[in-house]
Amino acid sequence: MSESKTDPRILRTRRLIMDAFIELSGKKEFKDITIKDITTAAMINRATFYYHFDNIYDLLEKVLSEVLLINLEGSIYENSVLNEETFIRLFKAITDFQLSLSNRCHRGYDDIIARIIRDQLQVIFHKLLVHQHGEGTDQELRTTAVMLSWGLYGASVEWRSSNGHVPPEEYIKGVVPLLINGIS
Repeated sequence: MSESKTDPRILRTRRLIMDAFIELSGKKEFKDITIKDITTAAMINRATFYYHFDNIYDLLEKVLSEVLLINLEGSIYENSVLNEETFIRLFKAITDFQLSLSNRCHRGYDDIIARIIRDQLQVIFHKLLVHQHGEGTDQELRTTAVMLSWGLYGASVEWRSSNGHVPPEEYIKGVVPLLINGIS
């Protein structure tokens, strides 16, 4: 009998592994966390770990994606429009996510984190654009979503490098009208 990945026992075990990893990442640098550490903390064996995740980097990516999705609350954008409030809410969510990452997890994994943020933003922007401008070709909407996701992520990196002295909402508020109305 084949078990589904949505079986409650499988979901519970996956959650145990992810929670163990999150707890360990608060105590150790990512590079020092081993599969053995995770399996011991989650009270599972190695085979169970590898049933759920390919390796520790796969686990890192899944945990970060899930945490970001929770921050972004993607479902609230399903029927939203791309307006000032939406841009500010998204920007605040990704800056909160970046701040919530410990320095231990962040160092050396900027590329993974950047890709996860941009990918999630791209999905949200694409949905918003389809909802709002369904008449455009899908390729145009996808390209626009890519540009917006990279731009918003780039602004968050710039905000972070300025030490975040200005609240993220204020930092982006003046730019949003240009994004919405275009530069003319």
